Amino acid sequence: MSNSGLVRLALNILFISLLFESIATLILTINWYEEMGPLKSFYYALFHAVSAFNNAGFALWPDSLTRYMGDPIVNVVISSLFIIGGIGFIVILDIYIKRKWQKLSLNSKIVLITTGILCAAGFLFVLVMESLNPKTFGDLTFSERLWASYFQGVVTRTAGFNTIDIGQMMAASQLFIIFLMFVGASPGSTGGGIKTTTFAILILSLSNIIKGRSEVSVFKRTVATDMILRSLAVIIISLGVVMTSTLLLTITEHSLQRDFLEVLFEATSAFGTVGLSMGLTAELSVLGKLIIIVTMFIGRLGPLTLAYALARRNVKPNIRYAEEKILIG
Repeated sequence: MSNSGLVRLALNILFISLLFESIATLILTINWYEEMGPLKSFYYALFHAVSAFNNAGFALWPDSLTRYMGDPIVNVVISSLFIIGGIGFIVILDIYIKRKWQKLSLNSKIVLITTGILCAAGFLFVLVMESLNPKTFGDLTFSERLWASYFQGVVTRTAGFNTIDIGQMMAASQLFIIFLMFVGASPGSTGGGIKTTTFAILILSLSNIIKGRSEVSVFKRTVATDMILRSLAVIIISLGVVMTSTLLLTITEHSLQRDFLEVLFEATSAFGTVGLSMGLTAELSVLGKLIIIVTMFIGRLGPLTLAYALARRNVKPNIRYAEEKILIG
C-alpha cells in the first residue's frame, strides 16, 4: 500500500471511530441526563462510548454495568459499539463502499457470518443455562433475563463489561465464555483473540476433511492452503500461550486454593484482552499480575505479529524429499 493509501486508511479509521463514538455519546448523555445532570452524564457517556468501541471494557462503576441490566438503551448502544468495533475497520469500509452482500469480499462475508453465529450462540447459551441458575437469574423478570443474556452473550468475545456477576454463573456458562473469549473479535479490529476468520477457516477445513474434499471452498472461492496452515499455526501457538499462562498461575496462586476453571478463565480473558474476571484478579500475587500483564501483551500483539510474520515468509526448500504416510488417530 502506498503512503497516500495509508494516510487515507488512517483518516477513514479516525472518522469511523469519531462518528460512532459521537453518536453513542449523544444518546447515552440524553439517557443519563436526568440521573446525573448535564456535565456528569456527558463525561460518563463519552468515557463508556470510547471504552466500548475500542473494546476496553472499562466502566466507571465498581459493578461495571450491572445497574443497567434491564436498560434497553444502554444495552443496545454499548453492545452495538463493541460489536462494530470488533468486526474491524476493513469490514466496515467494505460494507460502506460495496453496500451489497454479493459485492462484499470473502473476508467480510466470513467475518459477518461468524460474528453473527457466535453472538447468537452466546445469547442462547447464556439464556438457557442461567435460567436454571437462581444466583444470577433468580430474581429477574423475563425482560431482564433477555437483556442480560443478550449483553453477556455477545460482550464476552471482545469487551470486558458485565451486567451479571460472572463468578456466580454456572460452570457450563463460564466454560462457554472461555471459548468465546479465545475466539475473540475479527482481524483489523479493536478486539483480541485468535480472530473470527481464523476460527472459521479451522471449522471449514474440518468440514471439508470430513467430507473428503481436497480443497476448502466457500462462497464460490477457494481458501489457499497456506492460509489454512497459518490459521492452524496461530491457533496452536495461542493455545500454548493460554495453557502456559494457566499453568504458571496455578503455581504462583496455589495459596489461594482457587478452582482451576477460575484460573483458566483469568488466563483466557487476559490473552483475549477481554478484561472479564471471576474474581481472581484482585487477589493475584505480584508474580500472578506479571503473568497476566505479559499474557495480555502477547494476546494483543502476538497473533497479529505471528500472522504477519507467517504471511511474509514463503521460503521454498532447495530439496523436496519423497512422501511417506504416517498413521493418524
